[in-house]
Amino acid sequence: MRLRRTRPFTLILIALLGAGMILVIWLAGHQARERALDEDSAQAAQHLRLSADALESFIERYRMLPAVLARDAELRAALAGPIDPARQSQLNLKLEDVNGAATSSTLTLLDRNGEAVAASNWRLPTTNVEHNYGFRPYFRQLDSTDDGRFFGVGVTTGTPGYFLSKAVRDDRQRLIGALVVKITLDDIEREWGRGQDLVLVSDSQGVVFLASQQAWLYYELQPLAAAERAELSATRQYPEPRLRPLPVSTLRALPLGARLARVKGPSGEAAYLWQSLPLPAEGWTLHLLRIPRAGTLAARNAGLIAAGAWLTLVFLALFLQQRARVARLQQRSQAELEQLVQQHTAALRTAQDGLVQAAQDATQGYGQSLEHLPQGVSVIDQQLRLVAWNRRYVELFRMPPELMRAGRPIEDILRHNARRGMLGAGDPEEAVQRRLEHLRAARPYVYEREWPDGTVVEIRGNPLPAGGFVTSYADITAYRNAARDLRTLASTLEQRVAQRTSELEEAKGEAERANRSKSRFVAAAVHDLKQPLNAARMFVHACGERLRESPQQAECAALAGNAEDALSAQDAILSSLLDISRLESGAMETKVRNLRLGPLLEALGSEFGILAQAKGLKLRCVGTRAVVRSDETLLRRILQNFLSNAIRYTRQGRILFGCRRDGASLRIEVWDTGPGIPQQRHQEIFEEFRRFDDGHAAPGDHGAGLGLAIVDRSARLLGHSIGLRSQPGRGSVFSITLPLGDAANVAAVPAAAPFHDEAPALHGCRVWCVDDDPRVREASRALLQRWGCEVALVGGEADALPLAQPGKAPDIVLLDYRLGEHVGPDLYAQLCTAWGAAPPVIVISAEHDAALLELVRSKGWGFLSKPVRPPALRALIKQLLIRNAA
Repeated sequence: MRLRRTRPFTLILIALLGAGMILVIWLAGHQARERALDEDSAQAAQHLRLSADALESFIERYRMLPAVLARDAELRAALAGPIDPARQSQLNLKLEDVNGAATSSTLTLLDRNGEAVAASNWRLPTTNVEHNYGFRPYFRQLDSTDDGRFFGVGVTTGTPGYFLSKAVRDDRQRLIGALVVKITLDDIEREWGRGQDLVLVSDSQGVVFLASQQAWLYYELQPLAAAERAELSATRQYPEPRLRPLPVSTLRALPLGARLARVKGPSGEAAYLWQSLPLPAEGWTLHLLRIPRAGTLAARNAGLIAAGAWLTLVFLALFLQQRARVARLQQRSQAELEQLVQQHTAALRTAQDGLVQAAQDATQGYGQSLEHLPQGVSVIDQQLRLVAWNRRYVELFRMPPELMRAGRPIEDILRHNARRGMLGAGDPEEAVQRRLEHLRAARPYVYEREWPDGTVVEIRGNPLPAGGFVTSYADITAYRNAARDLRTLASTLEQRVAQRTSELEEAKGEAERANRSKSRFVAAAVHDLKQPLNAARMFVHACGERLRESPQQAECAALAGNAEDALSAQDAILSSLLDISRLESGAMETKVRNLRLGPLLEALGSEFGILAQAKGLKLRCVGTRAVVRSDETLLRRILQNFLSNAIRYTRQGRILFGCRRDGASLRIEVWDTGPGIPQQRHQEIFEEFRRFDDGHAAPGDHGAGLGLAIVDRSARLLGHSIGLRSQPGRGSVFSITLPLGDAANVAAVPAAAPFHDEAPALHGCRVWCVDDDPRVREASRALLQRWGCEVALVGGEADALPLAQPGKAPDIVLLDYRLGEHVGPDLYAQLCTAWGAAPPVIVISAEHDAALLELVRSKGWGFLSKPVRPPALRALIKQLLIRNAA
């Protein structure tokens, strides 16, 4: 009775304690996440300000250049009157010299109508000379002011840049021309691209024209009005067909004007911390997008700490309440606290890594903006003189006050630290010189150094874009101590894990051996089954050819054709079984590459269009220029199965074959108007020997139920996903989704060899047939003699070598790959030595081994898989004879 009364109380108590812990974790995590977002917003605002300063400083370097040139007497005199070729040549040379000294992109002199009369790029095919730029805003703005500015894509060069113009006026203040300087901002974009944050710059209309990642260019941050689009088209500012909207939805507002927004960008949909900063001087807006990871880490750490505190209180209360079970509670508490310590240690290491990364981001600023950083920071200029530092730097190195002043050579400070052993062991003067050489080389670096007092400092250095060097110093002593403790715990855990995983590894090995054994058995069985099937197919084809020549034997010829069709179906089933075995065992090798999808779809549409037309169906293939990443052979087989099933189960109507873009992926779909598939059978039809017949397929048009099983395994091997949508009575849609590829890295497809219809007849062709199966040899003799060939049958190495005589090589060799304990290519090499010649060879095998196919391709041999299709054999023999004769 007491047990019955106690159990509900215990359950209620446990529920209350669990609810309290969840509440504490949520509250602590929520507060920590909010604080982390606020700190992230502050850091983003500071980073944005530094990026804006760098951009404005870069533009200011060139702002005075057109103003100075506009006052040049020679240029003003040239614009005042007509310009002959000699004067134009002098102007071009002058602008070329000035442009080279100023390191701008181009300098252009325009007349009063906006036509370029001289330019620094006059030597290039894309020169600005004799082009009219009167439609550009930077020229039209000069009607009301002396200065113009405009960012756009160059009309003649196609290169985007920032144009700064200055009006040239005569003594009566009439506009007689303009000086235009174009600067490219590629260096700024590359510098932004080195950071982890995404930096964008949009114009007054909200179009992104600068980005740290090129994929984000030319997005519309706000819908453009019709008048704005007309203006963009008239000024040819951007490549207008590339403009597309950027879907942005604000989730919540944050301090300092930031916001948390969900953006569906070129790399997919994600949540960003979005900070913006107007640039009034240029009429632009600078944006910084950062993935807020620090908030999740801080929430997790706070939740772990809160959970630890809550559990500690709970364990203490239970300990005081149930003193009789002290020993067991202590053991349980120890185990749980050990787990918590491991989690705290992992979280501490992750947090410290984030702190070190933040120090690297902070090295882009200096002066007062460095004081809030927990790391020590020092900045030197191009002359290796100290220009900025923070308080933490002085405290960390315990620098004397008289040593720290702006303009002091960094060599003095390095020598002071070297004498105290802070630059490592060895000669102090050598250590100072090595350090100075490194700073002069302006190469980034990261390393750790342990000082004589045991302090471990991580030092990171980065060159500044305008010259100079910034270095941060982080005290990671606690982090290193925690890492040592973690390694000690890890070694203990490794022993436990090794003991528990040994049994799993042994079980896994047994399963793999069993799977390999099954795969070898299936491959061997299929090989042995294909041997008599190969012979039967040759006999039937030879018999059918003979019967078709006689009009009285038309009925027997039809029966022979039906027998050949049945053997083809049996061959397809055996090949499917072998494919499934190779897919399950992992022996199927893939060659994933960038390939153009259009030619593959066109070939399949043409191939299956004939089959569909024969059934009274209409098959439509929608072309595409997309490039995907996949294995062409396996992808072709998957699509062939989709199309084959669509034709088989569609009695009337049409079949649509095409693809749809889905973000960074492409979905190839096959639509049919067949009977449809019930929802409960969608999973079932992808299993082996499962068919959805139900009387829908045409009579005699039933598969073995292996096609979709091969599709499912091939797609999983390639990492593609298979989809199925169906409505009973209306039709089905089978699809496969695969990643888009890179059009620039598509391998060139070799041109097909020209086909010569004047192929020689096979009459009198001397053929060696090497096969260890007597039935295959006899079937080959019957078929080849029917074609007028002279046939020599060889069973293996023991029969072949005595028959091979010098100078009596055959015209072609049909070589079975598997000859008992030997392989055909080894025997062929010995025969070539005996003949003194290397006749063309066709390797025939029931195996699809990748190494064999690579050998055949590298040697230029022919290859046919068993059972051999006689028309294919005849065509390949003719092709090799033509190539050998050439």
